[in-house]
Parts: sequence; structure tokens; C-alpha cells
Amino acid sequence: MNIERTEFIVWMERIMERFDILKEQVVNSQSRFIEVDGEQLLDNQDVLQLLKISSRSLQRYRTNKKLPYYTISGKLYYKLSDVHHLIRESLKS
Repeated sequence: MNIERTEFIVWMERIMERFDILKEQVVNSQSRFIEVDGEQLLDNQDVLQLLKISSRSLQRYRTNKKLPYYTISGKLYYKLSDVHHLIRESLKS
């Protein structure tokens, strides 16, 4: 199968456009974290994945005041530094 040079160039331009779209999606997903005063905030899903715990365990951490949380527009957020502090405290025990 032979392709003319112009067809090949058009095909490669389409591929490059798709790469640009993918790049934009990756950049957008990386910047989805909310920052307040330079402090990164994580939502429930982020913390669950980071700590590899169940939602019930996370609820228990909140109830026992082991992990401070903040409510913004009805959604719970956690400071990344607080999560790191929880991890350090867990390692000491």
C-alpha cells in the first residue's frame, strides 16, 4: 500500500492534533488540586487513594479528630500537610 506524500502529511497532522489534545488533558488533570494560601487541599477520594484506607476509616479519623478537615461548598477537603502529619504520627505508634 502506497500513500502519497500529501495524504501522509495530513494524517500526521491529525495525529499531532490528538497528541496536543491529550497533552492538554494531562495538564488539566494535574492542576485539578485546589490550593489555598499555597497549601494543597485533597478531597475524600484523594486521601482514600493516598492512604489506601476505606471511607469508614477516613470518617473515623475525622470523628476522632486525628485528621482535620474543611468543608467548602458542602465538600470535605484535607490539607496535604495534615495528611502527612497523620502518616508521621501513625509511624511513631
